[in-house]
Amino acid sequence: HILETFLASKHGRFGIIATTATSHHAPGDFYMPTQKRISVIGLGTMGHGIAQAFAVHGHQVCCFDPLEQARESTLPRIQENLQREVAVGLFDDLDIEKVLGNIRICQTESDALEAAAFVTEAVAEDLELKQAMFARFEQQVTPHTILASNTSTWKMSDIAAAMKSPARAINTHWFNPPHIVPLVEVIPGQHTSEEVTSDTVALLESIGKTAVRLRKEIPGFLVNRIQIAMYREILDLLEQDVASAEDIDRAFRASVGFRSAAIGPLQVYDFAGIDINSRVYRELIQEIRSNRDLHKLVQQLVEQGDWGVKTGQGIFKYTPELIDERMSERDERYLALKKLFYASPQPNRAADRTSEATD
Repeated sequence: HILETFLASKHGRFGIIATTATSHHAPGDFYMPTQKRISVIGLGTMGHGIAQAFAVHGHQVCCFDPLEQARESTLPRIQENLQREVAVGLFDDLDIEKVLGNIRICQTESDALEAAAFVTEAVAEDLELKQAMFARFEQQVTPHTILASNTSTWKMSDIAAAMKSPARAINTHWFNPPHIVPLVEVIPGQHTSEEVTSDTVALLESIGKTAVRLRKEIPGFLVNRIQIAMYREILDLLEQDVASAEDIDRAFRASVGFRSAAIGPLQVYDFAGIDINSRVYRELIQEIRSNRDLHKLVQQLVEQGDWGVKTGQGIFKYTPELIDERMSERDERYLALKKLFYASPQPNRAADRTSEATD
């Protein structure tokens, strides 16, 4: 098992078995202590899965959400997630009760932040809210604590604007569902220290995540920019009635999704031939949607209150029974892909090393 072998190795100060911590730390020296304590603030769609990802790998996780319903539903949601992962054989031997025992639901934010070595914020995408939270967090944690945001929108340089020590702040952008999807984008802000960045990457990799560090802090980061570019054309094709919604999904899954999941889009580009792709690009780029307006189809759905699964109607229609069925299917497929992902060598690593060596 490649994942188990990887996690069994010592991986810097954040490693699963890196249990030695010196008692002498200067201000700005960020470290994970022997008793690793993670705080997750915000327990909605993303927060509970982030807490699970850390707890599975032995970290003590303290969680808080101002909504009582979110707090009360966190452990049952995580338990259900873990049962599904065990059912598909993702773990050979997982003590679910022990994992749940690693998670503590706190009744106050200050309680959740106490003695934390690493804090992840996963609240609503509101810049002023996040700015206030990070300034407040800074007053409640140790000088060594790293503060991370799961924002998919805002730059850390903006979120940390009111902080006294922005060197400790960093973006860690997880993808839904966070306990399943391997990727976490790591985006340091303008003032984020190199040590905080490298330690954050090490921590995420020690729990089995694919931590991709971005070289530039730009809006939308990496993957969301790619997704927006794809959605612009996909929704345009749907709006033009080139194919049905069902067939667009089927075609994408059986081609672009299939190939990119195996080796990544840039290696697909290399294998197809850059000369051929360049000719195709020149011909098709003139036909591709290029304006920045929201699609009329999407605008209409928004105005009608047809917001997707959450309202029972979006591009597709969903009954309550169908929602449960489709979510179960989705998660089973995701888990099968996750199992394959960790059981297979990662093909891009050798190519990346070659690229870096020749830069």
